[in-house]
Amino acid sequence: MKIARFSHNDAIRYGILDGGDLVVLEGDPMFAGYETTGERIPLADAALLAPVIPRSKVVCVGKNYHDHAKEMGGEAPEEPLLFLKPNTSVIGPGDTIVRPIALSEQTDFEGELAVVIGRIAKNVPADRAHEYVFGYTVANDVTARDLQRRDGQWTRGKGFDTFCPLGPVIETEFDADAATIETRVNGEVRQQAPLTDMIHSVADIIAYASAVFTLLPGDVILTGTPAGVGPFAAGDTVEVEVTGLGILRNPARDAAPAA
Repeated sequence: MKIARFSHNDAIRYGILDGGDLVVLEGDPMFAGYETTGERIPLADAALLAPVIPRSKVVCVGKNYHDHAKEMGGEAPEEPLLFLKPNTSVIGPGDTIVRPIALSEQTDFEGELAVVIGRIAKNVPADRAHEYVFGYTVANDVTARDLQRRDGQWTRGKGFDTFCPLGPVIETEFDADAATIETRVNGEVRQQAPLTDMIHSVADIIAYASAVFTLLPGDVILTGTPAGVGPFAAGDTVEVEVTGLGILRNPARDAAPAA
């Protein structure tokens, strides 16, 4: 089931994607379930938004593919390498990534699979992790690479507004073992890998993260990026596609000079 968050007639709503229509839901499906209003809205008449705005945090995993760890100049960590992005970094499909050129000279794409948490999760065993997943979507862990290297920790380099595109929808039924991820810049393939190349599985990441902090409904986990990360420029369009989840497409521009 594909769940969309969308804007229509100045109202933000949720719906189930059914062919070319959105079947409108009562409230937020993570809290209100899948009861429908009976209304159908043509997808062409709606504007898709980020499918979720995390209630508290975006949890990210660094160096979760061996080849990416090598290209970043190190071995893959034995345990998931966690960091956070603020929820203010989230934008939706079609929204513009803003490059902070007054502070950074290199803005990189990182295509990733994202997991949306559906239940309060604390100390979850890996074999029960699937019970806490609402669904899956596509993400781009945009990074100011020079700031990440300079700071020695990743908060600033990963946390700018617009640095966490999510979308286009949440898929509640998804088989990561059968899916691949591909990132393109202006149509040119830059990243491509099966999701089975992840070092730490979705279940293991949820178990590891929930042992540290409580995961709340609507929190998002970014599961890491394959090799091939690199810069993009103003005027470029970055696309991240995951089999079965769709294409997350975002144009880029430079931030306007400070007044």
